Amino acid sequence: MIRFTTAGESHGRALVAIVEGLPAGMPVDLGLINQELKRRQWGYGRGGRMKIEQDQVEILSGVRHGLTLGSPLALMIENKDWQNWTEVMAVEPRDIDPEKSRRLKRPRPGHADLAGGQKFGARDLRNVLERASARETAARVACGALAKQLLVAFGAEIRSHVVQLGGLPDIPLELSWDQIAAIPEDAPLRCADLENQQRMIESIDQRREAGDTLGGVFEVVARGLLPGLGSHTAWDLKLDGRLAQAVMSIPAV
Repeated sequence: MIRFTTAGESHGRALVAIVEGLPAGMPVDLGLINQELKRRQWGYGRGGRMKIEQDQVEILSGVRHGLTLGSPLALMIENKDWQNWTEVMAVEPRDIDPEKSRRLKRPRPGHADLAGGQKFGARDLRNVLERASARETAARVACGALAKQLLVAFGAEIRSHVVQLGGLPDIPLELSWDQIAAIPEDAPLRCADLENQQRMIESIDQRREAGDTLGGVFEVVARGLLPGLGSHTAWDLKLDGRLAQAVMSIPAV
């Protein structure tokens, strides 16, 4: 079984991940991993942090001469913004001017700040939000890119697209695999509904100006998978349940 774990804070030195269970002898293409990291940063309405980071993965162990060894694979993604947070996020004890400490005492609505602060007794909610940040998903994308390379060897393919955003369109399009695959990688919203895409962009601008956000629907489609993934024999082995847990663990989903 393949499993992974991640570590790192949003404004810390780096994000790291360890992936276990990859077979020995699997080719690893760093360019494909970096391409997936770039896709994560693309899209209209993205936050300002996406303009700062230019994510590149570095593999620390588990690969030799482009092939996996079968041992745990460790990877790292540096946080470029850490240069602006070296004192605030230092590992060693620091005596920092309170005005420069960026200490947070007021929990943000809809975030993990309050619950995390109460659970761990954090007087500075930065100790919670740094880990609860969506920045952590960069490490997950890198792990997913490795899994994607393994799936390709078995003939499996994955595509995704935006179906609806802020209630637009009223009736979402039903797309075939080829129609989803034809969506340009640099499409601002990765949406095949070109008629409504500009209206979606305008809605994003309006909501941003109002200090609000939009909900939406996206679809991920896979084909070429082998039958029998997951199992009906136990609740925690069911494929639908495991997919739901993975998706629902993404911040803001």
